[in-house]
Amino acid sequence: MTQKIGGVGTELIAKDPGIPNGWYAVAWSKELDRGEVQRLYCFEHELVLFRARSGEPKVLSAYCPHLGIHMAKGGRVMGETVRCPQHGWQFDGDSGKCTEIPYCDEIPKRACVRKWDVVERNRMIFVWHHAEEKPPSWEVPVVSQLEDPEWSEPRTFTLEVPVHMQDMAENNLDPVHFQYVHGMDSVPETEFEISEDGRFLKAIGHSEMVTPVGTFQTSLIRDTWGLGLSSVETTGIPGVGLFMFSSTTPVDNRNTTTRWLLFATKNAIDIAGEEWFEGITKGVMADWDVWTNKIHIENPVFCKADAPLIAFRKWARQFYSNTD
Repeated sequence: MTQKIGGVGTELIAKDPGIPNGWYAVAWSKELDRGEVQRLYCFEHELVLFRARSGEPKVLSAYCPHLGIHMAKGGRVMGETVRCPQHGWQFDGDSGKCTEIPYCDEIPKRACVRKWDVVERNRMIFVWHHAEEKPPSWEVPVVSQLEDPEWSEPRTFTLEVPVHMQDMAENNLDPVHFQYVHGMDSVPETEFEISEDGRFLKAIGHSEMVTPVGTFQTSLIRDTWGLGLSSVETTGIPGVGLFMFSSTTPVDNRNTTTRWLLFATKNAIDIAGEEWFEGITKGVMADWDVWTNKIHIENPVFCKADAPLIAFRKWARQFYSNTD
C-alpha cells in the first residue's frame, strides 16, 4: 500500500519495499524430525517443509497442481518425496516434479511445483528466496563458534515482529538510536564498509561497557550478509568472547520472524555472558516499540549527519527485484 505524507512542498511516500532476495531461516533444525511435514508461510508464499528419509530438509511450493490441495495438511513423506493427501501424487523434494501417480501410469508434463533451494547450517534450515526465481548467488556463512570447544552451547531466541524486515536491518547503520532508544550516554562512534562484491556490510561501533570485572572500551562489530543474515560481536574485554548470529525472515510485507544464536566463551559465561544475553534480548524490546509504531518511508528526509543510514539505503536496493 502506498500513502503520501508530509507537509506543504514535501511529498513523502510511505510504501513497503517488497520482499528482498536472499537466504532466510524458516525453522530451527531441531524443530523438524525425519519424515515430518510442516506448513510454512514465508515470503508471502505457502510452502511445505519436510525432512526426507535421507535426513535432508526439502521445501516446495505447497499447493498440488492437480486440484490445489495444500500438501502440508495431511501430506506424507515417501522417501525423498512428499505425497499429496487427497490423491497420492508424489513430488520430488529436489526438483519439484511429480514422480508417481498411484492410479495412472502416465505423468503429465505440467505436474510439478516450485522447488526452493535449501541449506541446513548453524542449526537452522535456510531457504533461498528470489522474486525472479534466480539461483543462489552467495552462501550462508558458517558460525564457527558452534564447533569451537572454547565457546558455550548457544542460547536461542525467536521473535515475531509486525514490521517490514528492512526496518529491523536498518538498526545496524543507525548509531544515533543507540543513545535515544537504548540509553547510551552519547552516540557511539561508528565506522562502516561494504565488500567488493557489494553483498557484505560491516559496521563497527565503539563505546564503554560496564561489567562485573571492570569497565572496558569495547567495539560492537556488526556483519551483515544481504538483508537477512547478520552477526554481532562485542570485543575489548580481555579474554572474553561475546557473539550473536541471527536470521531475520520476511513473512510478508508487514511481518518478520527473527531467530538468534547467542554465545559467550565458557570462561566468561558467568562473568559477562548472561548479562550480555539479557541486555541484547531486552534491548530488542525497546526497538519493538519503535518498529511496531512506524511506517516505511520510501524517500525519507535525511540530514547531513545521517551518512550511515543513507549508505545503508543505497546498499539495500540491490536485494530487490523490479518485478512491476
